[in-house]
Amino acid sequence: MAQMDAIDAAILRTVQQNGRISNAELAERVGLSPSACSRRLDILEKSGVINGYYARVSPKALDYKMIAIVHISLSGQFAKTLAEFEAAVKLCPNVLVCYLMSGEYDYILRVAAKDLADYERIHRDWLSALPHVVKINSSFALREIIDRPNVGV
Repeated sequence: MAQMDAIDAAILRTVQQNGRISNAELAERVGLSPSACSRRLDILEKSGVINGYYARVSPKALDYKMIAIVHISLSGQFAKTLAEFEAAVKLCPNVLVCYLMSGEYDYILRVAAKDLADYERIHRDWLSALPHVVKINSSFALREIIDRPNVGV
C-alpha cells in the first residue's frame, strides 16, 4: 500500500472502535463521500492493513475462568521441528495465542481453561502430546490488566 494519510488513519481508528459501523456513518465521520470512503476501506483491506473483522467473545462468559501463560522448549530449532510443532499447536482449541520466541524458550502460549482440572486435561492431552516438546513451564494469570486488541494509529 502507498503511504497512509490522515484520512486513512481516521478510518482505521474508527473501524478499530466499531467494526460494524456503516459505510455512510464512517464516511461522515472521516469527511468523505460514501463512495470515496468505500474505495479507501477496500484498499486498506486488500493491502492487508485491515486483516479482518470479528467479534471479541469474553472467555469468562463461556466459563473459561483461567488463563495460563505457557513456555515451551523444543528438542531443537530445525525448520521441520518448528513446522511440526506449529501445525500441531494450531489444532489445540484452548490455545488462544502462540508466539515463536527468541531467548530461553522456543514458544510462549496463552491458553484458556475453565478451571485447574480443565488445564490439567489440556496439559495432559494436548500440550504434552505436541511434537518435539522437552519442557513445559506454566504460569497462571491472577488478573488481566490490559488486553488491547488494537494498535495505535
